[in-house]
Amino acid sequence: MLCLLLVPHLAQATDRTILVFGDSISAGYGLKAEESWVSLLQKRLTAQGYGYRVVNASVSGETTSGGIARLPRALGLHQPQIVVIELGANDGLRGLPLDLSRRSLAGMIEAAQSRGAQVLLLGMRVPPNYGARYADGFHQIYADLAREYDVALVPFFMEKVALDPQLMQPDGLHPTATAQPLLLDTAWPALRRMITG
Repeated sequence: MLCLLLVPHLAQATDRTILVFGDSISAGYGLKAEESWVSLLQKRLTAQGYGYRVVNASVSGETTSGGIARLPRALGLHQPQIVVIELGANDGLRGLPLDLSRRSLAGMIEAAQSRGAQVLLLGMRVPPNYGARYADGFHQIYADLAREYDVALVPFFMEKVALDPQLMQPDGLHPTATAQPLLLDTAWPALRRMITG
């Protein structure tokens, strides 16, 4: 499911864009469109007077390989000043090779930076289904890339919700509507440092 959220009147009022590029966590799986953390981000930016539109180009089930294939077109279409990358969880849940995930994430960072965009990387963790070494190596990818490319990082985007069953949908993978403000609050400090005006 492609989730493309754009607020038309804001698109006309400003040329500053935040592109959220993620998977089902950012696409708002199982939620109403207005409940997702990305929708709440747009509401907060508007309420606080920041002249940004938020474009949500997240796709449920997306892997980093799928993301790197889609990103160039999205960058050209929306010309964002900030790109929020929230991908990798599906790679980890499927046990895909860590070097593949790392290369794809690195390629997305490079593509965004080549367009002059700032990047915020939202880190993820996966359960140790494939062993602790794999899980730890997966999580370390985000810190390594943030350091290598000098990009902003939220170490674990789901930190405030992942271990609370009341904040997770019955599948145990996707946050509830109640959890969405917590996701936004987790990303906000890093994002706030990146936005202007």
